[in-house]
Amino acid sequence: MKQKISALFLSLMLAFTLVGCAAVKEPLSVYAQAENWAYLETDRTADADVFFICPTVYGGKEDSFNMRMDDEAAKGDFLGATNMEKGIYDQNARFFAPYYRQAGLNVYQLPPEERTEYLSIAYEDVKDAFTYYLEHYNNGQPIILAGFSQGGDMSIRLLKDCFAKEEVNDLLVACYAIGWSISEEELDEYPHLRFASGEDDTGVIISFNSEAETVTDSLMIPAGTRTLAINPLNWKTDGTPAGKEENLGACFTDYSGNIVTEIPQLTGAYIDPQRGALKVPDVTPEDYPPVLPIFSDGIYHLYDYQFFYRNLQENVEVRLDAYLENQAS
Repeated sequence: MKQKISALFLSLMLAFTLVGCAAVKEPLSVYAQAENWAYLETDRTADADVFFICPTVYGGKEDSFNMRMDDEAAKGDFLGATNMEKGIYDQNARFFAPYYRQAGLNVYQLPPEERTEYLSIAYEDVKDAFTYYLEHYNNGQPIILAGFSQGGDMSIRLLKDCFAKEEVNDLLVACYAIGWSISEEELDEYPHLRFASGEDDTGVIISFNSEAETVTDSLMIPAGTRTLAINPLNWKTDGTPAGKEENLGACFTDYSGNIVTEIPQLTGAYIDPQRGALKVPDVTPEDYPPVLPIFSDGIYHLYDYQFFYRNLQENVEVRLDAYLENQAS
């Protein structure tokens, strides 16, 4: 009799435990809902996937430092800014771009140590979205990771965090972290990260920050620091200059992604070996002002993609072809 009671007790306890587990099951990711993606191209086939992270479009308010996911006006700007760069990447790829609680422009006016909280909120969403994408949509597809400005920052954070796993890192075609900085020290700290050394290496980071020749300090590259960079015109990482004849076309797009103006051979470029900045000699700050108050004259941050649009577009195809060829051999 005692054995029967004990068995019944154990059965009840097991049932209770299972019910308890169900009760505390992890909530479904918000990225299970299509409305939380600016782009969720699951209904087409392609050679690769692009996971794109939008730049900063939310200005912020006195009491608000992160974009709300239900802020429809900010989401409209978010979609528009994504469209402006989408055409560089989506020729042979499905496009995935999550909305996220990005840090506002006002965050970048805070001291560096005070930005961490708000950028961490942004990254929490980006990682959630990427993890959901990887588990539900990727299916072993090669990944082109891309972003601009804050999106470039988030791209590098993802590389450090989620691509440390060999099986994920093996999927990486390249990471285009345009308009953000990365140092030699970071590569040393994260051995699975590699910076690009030419036009067709794969599994690498591509990054640069455009500025006038006279600039010695910026939000992106503070005075006394140095970032790694690659020249998008000649794909060199040293100071070898590229003339403007190597510029296939600067393209200025609207919020629908349409090219409004295209200017072949707008400018050349070279890398400053001291700062690692991409110096742009053939345009002026008067013609291409910084627009945003967080940047001073001569900081061409907003034009990083636009000045070199066609060269970047061509390079995405070159690197994807190289990746697919390597996989086939």
